[in-house]
Amino acid sequence: MKCTVNIDQKREEEIIIYAHKRSELIDEIEELALSNSVEILGYDDASIIKLSPSEIYCFAIENGKVFAHTNNQTLQIKRRLYELEEVLDLDFIKINQSCIINTKKINRFDASFGGALMVTLKNGYKDYVSRRQLKMVKERIGI
Repeated sequence: MKCTVNIDQKREEEIIIYAHKRSELIDEIEELALSNSVEILGYDDASIIKLSPSEIYCFAIENGKVFAHTNNQTLQIKRRLYELEEVLDLDFIKINQSCIINTKKINRFDASFGGALMVTLKNGYKDYVSRRQLKMVKERIGI
């Protein structure tokens, strides 16, 4: 395998991989590149906190505002949910119109009456998977 790095401050940063087939190494490089490129700012009453996608459990809309839930904090995000969905990596999946979850932070799924599926995250956050998103969630999780 050959590796070339070109430093040019006038160009936008990008990573291009030429490969014969997809491998675990390519997946790891892609995940690393995407996780480092996303910068999410969370707003608390008195401060602004830079969040890494790996520490975020979910993004949820509450009272018309977008919030990021971490292990022990809830911070307001000044981006729309659809904007977050575009920039987040494959670890995040939209489960309904008002929530995007980190699939690595899932604790369990509970089937409820009527076939609805409730997801519980490791920090205790619970939300329902909508019927519209159910098929995609099952495929991504491997259910």
